[in-house]
Amino acid sequence: MADLERELRELSGWLDTPDPPDVTAQVRARLTAATRTAATRPASSARRAPAAAGRRRRRLRYALAAALAALLVTLLPPGRAALADAVTGLLRFAGITISTTGDPTPPGDSPSPLPAQRPTGLAEAQRLVRFPIRVPTALGPPEQVLVADPDGTGSHRVATLLYRAGEVRLDAFDGQLDGVFFKQAGGPGAQWTEVDGQPAVWLGGPHPVTYVDRTGVVREESARLAAATLVWEQDGVTYRLEGPFTVSEAVEIAATLE
Repeated sequence: MADLERELRELSGWLDTPDPPDVTAQVRARLTAATRTAATRPASSARRAPAAAGRRRRRLRYALAAALAALLVTLLPPGRAALADAVTGLLRFAGITISTTGDPTPPGDSPSPLPAQRPTGLAEAQRLVRFPIRVPTALGPPEQVLVADPDGTGSHRVATLLYRAGEVRLDAFDGQLDGVFFKQAGGPGAQWTEVDGQPAVWLGGPHPVTYVDRTGVVREESARLAAATLVWEQDGVTYRLEGPFTVSEAVEIAATLE
């Protein structure tokens, strides 16, 4: 329980929202309903032993806590994934897993490309993936386009746009598919932000990143040190913008996707 309490306290930083909703009325209604339920139990239960009464009080506390947690998870979308994974020290958001505790996976000395990665043109890349590839007008046409991790039909999981000789990277993939595509551990300065009013995650400094393939295997050999990164989802597609940006610069670029 001590470890759980510690992780939940650490998690509080992930649940900040720019304009949190007022849930006072909803919480009061849930608590009132739970209290009435306990109060209307058969009178015979009042004649039970003190130990039974203690168990009822504990159950009532658990019920109230569960009601409050359920309400927060329902009303705060980023909190839904974060709370579900609190006990493991992981935050899952838009198909990416970020470790919030523990030591990060060290990057490889010579990281390998993503599985079956190959260069292509932007038009061809659009035919090779099952999601729309949008380009940020703030960056203009990409200098290079890559696709990676095809299935048996030739449909690729990831499309990557490269700029500034590879210093800036925009990965795109279907955030609705099962499994986690990237695993980012120990990202410094991790915080919630927004892109066009939708939740986004900002990792404000270098951090190790690995790839998880279609079978769920973490490809440690592809581990590398990533620059500051913004992760967001738009129309079911997850985007990961990496480069020498501040959070405000990255958000401005992300908002220009077309």
